[in-house]
Amino acid sequence: MPNESKLVVETQEAPDAIGPYSQAVGFNGLLFLSGQIGLDPETGEMAEGGVVPQITQVMANLSAVLDAAGLNFSHVIRTTIYLADMDDYEKVNDIYGEFFDTNPPARAAVAVSDLPAGADVEVDMIAARPEAEDDEA
Repeated sequence: MPNESKLVVETQEAPDAIGPYSQAVGFNGLLFLSGQIGLDPETGEMAEGGVVPQITQVMANLSAVLDAAGLNFSHVIRTTIYLADMDDYEKVNDIYGEFFDTNPPARAAVAVSDLPAGADVEVDMIAARPEAEDDEA
């Protein structure tokens, strides 16, 4: 990820953007990942069975975008979780926590009145490439 110019990240391993936005944009060592919902990138369909399969797919989608940028969850410094129902908080938190077993990022979780495609959960992220890695790129 070059430090001096904007980098658009796209991968077929995550769902295509369903609007005029990029899956992620990098700039100055930071990567801003657009919100992901529980769409299966192969079928374009929402993960069935409620919030648990959806957050599992969300995290897989975000992992694919991070991977396309040469990063992983250890590089994530900030996330926001959007929930259609705050009663799902603990279920989402349990799955989300599996991806950040040590040194989790800063995070907010908010209730929203509606999410795209009738999703129960959406997550966006900001990741940072450590300076040592920037020097090698």
